[in-house]
Amino acid sequence: MAEHNVSQTRVYEWLTSDDDSRMCDDIPDEACQEQPHNFFLHLCASLGNKLADELSSARLVLPWLMGIIGAPVWMVGLLVPIREAGALLPQLFVAGFIRLKPTRKWVWVAGALIQALAALALALLALVGSGSLGGAMVLATLVLLSLARGLSSIATKDVLGKTIAKRRRGTLMGWSGSVAGAATLVAGGVLMWFGDQPGNVALAILLVVAAAGWLLNAVSAARIAEVPGAVEGGENAWDSIKLGLSLLKEDRNFLNFNLARALLLSSALALPYLALLGQQQSGTNLGGLGLLVVVSGIAAMVASPVWGKRADQSSRRVMRDAAIGTAICCLLGASLAWLPSQWSESVWPYAIIYALLVIVHHGVRLGRKTYLVDIATQENRALYVALSNTLTGVLMLVVGGVIGGLAQWLGSAPLLLILAGTAFCAMLSAQRLPEAE
Repeated sequence: MAEHNVSQTRVYEWLTSDDDSRMCDDIPDEACQEQPHNFFLHLCASLGNKLADELSSARLVLPWLMGIIGAPVWMVGLLVPIREAGALLPQLFVAGFIRLKPTRKWVWVAGALIQALAALALALLALVGSGSLGGAMVLATLVLLSLARGLSSIATKDVLGKTIAKRRRGTLMGWSGSVAGAATLVAGGVLMWFGDQPGNVALAILLVVAAAGWLLNAVSAARIAEVPGAVEGGENAWDSIKLGLSLLKEDRNFLNFNLARALLLSSALALPYLALLGQQQSGTNLGGLGLLVVVSGIAAMVASPVWGKRADQSSRRVMRDAAIGTAICCLLGASLAWLPSQWSESVWPYAIIYALLVIVHHGVRLGRKTYLVDIATQENRALYVALSNTLTGVLMLVVGGVIGGLAQWLGSAPLLLILAGTAFCAMLSAQRLPEAE
C-alpha cells in the first residue's frame, strides 16, 4: 500500500509539474495530505461523466432516439435548451441546501446516481417508446437528468475547491479534459461503427453505457477524502436569490466576470451551427456526425492540459485568448461558403474548423471555471458558482432563442459572423478583469 501511495504521488507530481505534492494554498492540512489520491479520483469521475455526456448527447444521440421512436419534430428542438438550461437554472436554489452539508460529495453522488437512472430510463424508451407519448417521456426524463446534472455540477466544484489546492485546479481540469477527450474519441468511433441506421437496440446499448459512466462518476466521488466544512451561512432559496443579487451589486469583479462569461457563450452557441454546416455536406447519417465527435475528442486531448496549465498561471488571459480564438474560428467557418465547390462540398473543412473551435471552447470552459473557483472562498464558493450558473442558464434560454431565430432568418454562415463579433466583445471584457489571486 505504501509503495502504491508513493507511485501515485510521483505520477501526481509529474502530471502537475510539482516537486512537492504537499504544497497547498487554501485547503486544510488533512486535505493536503490526500491531494494526490483525490486528484486521480477526480480524473476517474471526469472520465465517467464525460463518456456519459457524449453517449447521451442532446445534440447527437437523443435526436436520433426521437427520430427512431417517431416523436414530433418540434420536440427535437427542445432537447438542447432543456439539457443546458435545466442543468444551470436551479443551481442558485440548491446552493443554500448544499451549504448546510458539511460533506458535499454525497450531493455529487446523489446527482450522478439520478443521472444513471435517467439514462437507463432513456434506454428503456429506446426499446418501447413510440410517437408523441414516447417523445414526451424522453423530454420529461431529460428534465430529470438535467436537474441532477446541475446538482452534481455545483457540488463537484465545491468539493474541488475543498480537496485540490489553488494553482492545481486548472491543471486537474486540463488533464480531466484530456481524459474526457479520449472518452469522446471512443464514443465517436462507436457512433461511426454503428453506421447510417442505428436501431433501437444500438441506441439502448449506448444509453446503458452512459448509465455505467455516471455510476463510475458516483463511485469515484464517494471515495474522495473530503474534510467536513463549515455549515454556517446556509440560506433558503429566496435568501440565496437576495444574497446573490446583492453580490452582483457589491462585488464588481464578480459582476464583470459574469458579463465576460455571458459574452463567451458565443463559443458554445457557434459549435452546433458550425456542425450544422458540415452536416449539410455529409448528410445526417451517424457516421458523418461521428467524424465530428472524433475530431472533437482528439482536439480535447491535445488542448486541455495546455489550457489547464495556462489557467493556473492566469485564468483571465486564458479567457481573453479563447475569446480571440472563438472570433477567428467563427470567421473561418463563415468564410467556407466562398471556397471552391470541391472544398465547400466536403465535410472535412468544417470538421477541421470544428476541431479548432472545440480547442478554443475548452479554453473558455477551463478559464472561466478556474477563475470562478479562485475568486471565491470556501465560505461563498457554492453560492458564487450557483449564481453564475443560474445567470448563464437564463441567458442560454434567452440568447439561444434569439440566435435560433436569427439562424432561421439569416442562415448559419451569417450567424457565425454575429457570434464572431460577440466573441470580440468577450475578449475586451476579459481583458478588463483583474487577475484571480
